[in-house]
Amino acid sequence: MADKRDLQRWVLEALRRLGGRGTVLDVGKDIWVRHEADLRASGDLLYTWQYDYRWAATALRNSGKVKAAAASPTGVWELTEGYKGS
Repeated sequence: MADKRDLQRWVLEALRRLGGRGTVLDVGKDIWVRHEADLRASGDLLYTWQYDYRWAATALRNSGKVKAAAASPTGVWELTEGYKGS
């Protein structure tokens, strides 16, 4: 069963599949397509994941894996150089 801790990994994976950058919407779509069954089996996370994956992106920014909001266009998340291929 998935939980909030999985969301950071899923955001990173989605951004890598999207070539290192993507809109908030595209990341959410990627997560849903690949993890719908996990989310449906995860209890309350099914109802909060769209909010929670945005917080996961904030945590990834704070850890230096995703560029700061001011360094990317509005609504776009971008991996930092060190995390594009790992």
